[in-house]
Amino acid sequence: MKIVVFGLSITSAWGNGHATTFRALLKALHERKHDIVFFEKETEWYADNRDLPEPPYCRLILYDNWSDVSSKARKELADADVGMVGSYFPDGVVAIDELLDSRAGAKTFYDIDTPITIANLGQKGSTDYVTAAQLSGFDIYFSFTGGPMLREIEEKFGAKSAFPLYCSFDPCEYHRFPANKRFACDLSYMGTYAPDRQAKLEELLVRAATDSPESSFTVAGSQYPKRIRWPKNVRRITHLNPKWHARFYSSSRLTLNLTRREMVIAGYSPSVRLFEAAACGAVIVSDNWPGLDSFFIPGREILLAVDAQDVERYLALPDSELRAIGDAAQARALATHTSEIRAIEFEEAIGAPIQKREIATPGSQQEEEVVQVS
Repeated sequence: MKIVVFGLSITSAWGNGHATTFRALLKALHERKHDIVFFEKETEWYADNRDLPEPPYCRLILYDNWSDVSSKARKELADADVGMVGSYFPDGVVAIDELLDSRAGAKTFYDIDTPITIANLGQKGSTDYVTAAQLSGFDIYFSFTGGPMLREIEEKFGAKSAFPLYCSFDPCEYHRFPANKRFACDLSYMGTYAPDRQAKLEELLVRAATDSPESSFTVAGSQYPKRIRWPKNVRRITHLNPKWHARFYSSSRLTLNLTRREMVIAGYSPSVRLFEAAACGAVIVSDNWPGLDSFFIPGREILLAVDAQDVERYLALPDSELRAIGDAAQARALATHTSEIRAIEFEEAIGAPIQKREIATPGSQQEEEVVQVS
């Protein structure tokens, strides 16, 4: 199949989780013999922090202005089996109009920010990348959030089919490595600064670090305000290239997972970092949210924390007990959350709309056979 994707970024993972999500999925689809075209708008912050300038599994089209590339997008969509626009694509609204007017076999939207999107559509009827009126035009609304919100997307906004397509990881990139001295610590956290996550970080990491001066902590991520005062036993890494992520997760006794407010309210919204860390056998300490237990079993595959005392209690656990939890998380991730599994789920989901459109298209082989029989 030919798949044309319009996404926030695949060349740079700076300050976003979209890049690693697209990389895992599209690489797996490429390995399953699909031809992929990826449109990405040039932005200063991604251009200055480009960690995959030439992805080997898709044909990359970088552009400055939509007017410069609209005809090329139209041409690529004309013979596409699948067209997909991703959330936060800078020219999403016009790209969606182009997709919906095209002859693409399956017209899809991939929302890697579903609770934020749906909240804005409910309040304002639009976002910068999709409008409520456009949702009914998609054959499939792929969502990184599952659970009850899928029904809301269909019933309230008229989407034909809302389908969960959770984030995933590439097992070739994410697996357990020997501990790296550069990243070795007792508790790590990787995540871009977000105001609605900061209170949890202050409680579960900063306070734990203050209470446990003999332990070492690491926070990796961009955009943290300079006003934040970190304890002396907290090391800061401003940005970590994805090629080091697996070694980062493999080198700390515990790693912290924190969830955005909208995702907690919606539930069933596992971040890509959750699966990547588990794939490395990391012992994950996470905040709790509805549906988490459908991805990992609390106490056996993941640890839950509500305050610093929980974190300090986990830090005191013996290495053997922690290793058993990390091994169980890794086994679960490999069984249910690899990029190949997601690629297969994607193929199965888009099969029906493609077949339906082929039957309905004048001049198709299926229609000719029907005419001959009648």
